[in-house]
Amino acid sequence: MSGELKTDDGDYSAAELMRLASTRTKPFPGPWRLVILESPYAGDVDRNVAYARAAMRDCLARGDAPAASHLLYTQPGVLDDGNPEERARGIAAGLAWGRVAEATVVYTDRGISNGMMQGIERADAEGRPVEWRTLGEEWR
Repeated sequence: MSGELKTDDGDYSAAELMRLASTRTKPFPGPWRLVILESPYAGDVDRNVAYARAAMRDCLARGDAPAASHLLYTQPGVLDDGNPEERARGIAAGLAWGRVAEATVVYTDRGISNGMMQGIERADAEGRPVEWRTLGEEWR
């Protein structure tokens, strides 16, 4: 494909992207630290989603690149958090990011949920640092 990443119709060539990914031997450059973000989701979902978004913003301001699976996988059409099997699948997928994450950051203003505890326990078991954070009084 002579170095072109896009096909004639403007789409990225999967084959070319796979070739480039397979030749990459160093982490992506930049100051970003890969972290798993833990915050509540179940219960007051609207408030917890707003809180998680604020926590993501806080991570980004600190130079962290957060993976917030509870925001990504619970979007409409992805997984149903009310279905125990799908919830377990989402938690497992989020925990899989632990293989590349440098830390787990736990935002505690709204408490610690069962899903968050699973993430904290996994981080401990895998030897990944756990950092405890708060956003302030407006979230208590």
